[in-house]
Amino acid sequence: MEIRNLNPSLIWNLFDEITKVPRPSKKEGKIIQFLIDFATEYHLEFEKDDALNVIIRKPATLGKENLQTVILQSHVDMVCEKNSDVSFNFETDSIQTYIDGEWLKAKGTTLGADDGIGMAAALAILASTDIEHGPIIALFTTDEETGLTGANALNPKFLEGDILLNLDSEEWGEFCVGCAGGKNTIGTFSYQLSPAPQNYFWFDVEVSGLKGGHSGSDIHVGLGNANKILARYLYSLHQESPIVLSKIDGGNLHNAIAREASATVGIPMASKERAIILLNILQADLENELPLDDRNVKLQIQSTDAPTHSIDMQTSVDLILALYALPHGVMGWSLDMPGTVETSTNLASVKMKENQKIIVTTSQRSSTASLKNDTVNMVTIVFQLAGAEAKSSDGYPGWKPNPDSPVLRVSKAVFEKFFGEKAKIISIHAGLECGLFLEKNPKLDMISCGPTVMGAHSPDERLEISTVEKWWKFLVELLKEIPAK
Repeated sequence: MEIRNLNPSLIWNLFDEITKVPRPSKKEGKIIQFLIDFATEYHLEFEKDDALNVIIRKPATLGKENLQTVILQSHVDMVCEKNSDVSFNFETDSIQTYIDGEWLKAKGTTLGADDGIGMAAALAILASTDIEHGPIIALFTTDEETGLTGANALNPKFLEGDILLNLDSEEWGEFCVGCAGGKNTIGTFSYQLSPAPQNYFWFDVEVSGLKGGHSGSDIHVGLGNANKILARYLYSLHQESPIVLSKIDGGNLHNAIAREASATVGIPMASKERAIILLNILQADLENELPLDDRNVKLQIQSTDAPTHSIDMQTSVDLILALYALPHGVMGWSLDMPGTVETSTNLASVKMKENQKIIVTTSQRSSTASLKNDTVNMVTIVFQLAGAEAKSSDGYPGWKPNPDSPVLRVSKAVFEKFFGEKAKIISIHAGLECGLFLEKNPKLDMISCGPTVMGAHSPDERLEISTVEKWWKFLVELLKEIPAK
């Protein structure tokens, strides 16, 4: 079956068009033009601000002019992750979608349902001629995935509405009413180029086969982090013999759990056999420790020619110790909403840069600002003790739940009427733009909802087809039931 044969056809056809438009974070020009062309085709008023955020306005249908103005909000960028054996250019190529049973997937890359399906729903409402609704503002924000910079720089007049529906949640049947705030903390190691020891055994070590996932919504699952696994192996070598690195690389994005990592390592020839034994021991340990989804992890060694130069030995050791000591995973659970992660940190990426720098990127999240800052301090101190320069971003605020939200009350009633069960009310550990919106318009009444998206931020991303139709029916009915001004 083709994606365009799915129901409801309007939203699926628009999502299919969106998947054909390249839209990496910070390079959203093509999708912005797509939105402007859409507004022009449907004769709808639109505006674009300095951060390239776009709003498209649609007047109320006849008899609904007195309803509160609803902002339908989604972000235009997508996480660009692919499997290492896939040739794909996210700046020029179309996502290759296919249907696998009950799921829509992409061939070897992220699907972009986060948040392309939210965009498609908003555009479908703008294009529809048979839906009753009050005044509509469709808000499309840029660069959500790499720091919420579009929402942070958003023109406040783009939020001149009463209710905001964030279309960026990933579990059908749940209404999100709060989210964590976050910060990135980056450690910069400076190293000297030293002549590589020529009497050493040099080899490449690689960690692969991990599932990966979202560093917020998946952090509690216990998925393997390739950076932490690589550091664990390198530390075991360091405990038994001198060690030096010439290359290291792991992970890509601050909001993704690292799936792959590698290093080029030198150790004394006498330690060669021990290096293989330690790798096999760790492989066996991981297969016992990791969840079933990550039992395909692979640790591999391959000998290589000795490089001309390497990272100086002191920095090599300092880096290994820091990566091993840096915390990763859940730091604390919410007391207000049991079962919800309150605080976490992610060892996201390790990258060698020009000018003899190694950049280690981490991200911290918490629904409690003081605990977020406390975790930032822990990470900062690890970097400082290892001799690295540490710097944190300004971050973004959380969104505190409002149990008396009028739109939440209406949404729960609509959901129960249509589906005969109660919706689940949650606060998520992932970051949403809603906290920034509240800073610009504290009177906004908000919820977040969406169809089921699994494996976001990884090539395993998939969209559950049946939940899209249910979500669409819910949105259509909710727009009819929006309270009057």
